[in-house]
Amino acid sequence: QVQLVESGGGLVQAGGSLRLSCAASGLRFSGYRMGWFRQAPGKEREFVAAINWSGGPTYQSDSVKDRFTISRDNAKNTVYLQMNSLKPEDTAVYHCAASSLYGSSRSEYDFPYWGQGTQVTVSS
Repeated sequence: QVQLVESGGGLVQAGGSLRLSCAASGLRFSGYRMGWFRQAPGKEREFVAAINWSGGPTYQSDSVKDRFTISRDNAKNTVYLQMNSLKPEDTAVYHCAASSLYGSSRSEYDFPYWGQGTQVTVSS
C-alpha cells in the first residue's frame, strides 16, 4: 500500500521560509516522479513543482519559480519543497503526489498517489 505523508507546514510571516517534506512508503521510490500541488480555499488544485526519478530535471509553476525548490533523497524515500520569500497568496494545503510516468506533465491526473496534505499559512 502506497503511503505519502507530508510534514513541515505551519504559520509563517510573509517573506519567511518553510521546508516541506514528504515521506513515501509502499513503492520503489527511485522509480517514481514526485510532485507538489496546492489547493487554496475555494480554488482548484494547482501544480507547484515536480522532480523526475534521479533528481532532474525539475519543473516549477511560474508563480513559485525562483522562490521554491523541489529536491529528493532517494536513500530516504523523501521529497522536499523548500519555500522561500513566502507570500500570503501561497497560503494553501500542500499535497505531494507520485507518478510512475517520466516526463514533464503538470497534470494532477498523471499522479495516481496522493498524500493527505499539510497546511501552509502565510500572514501579511
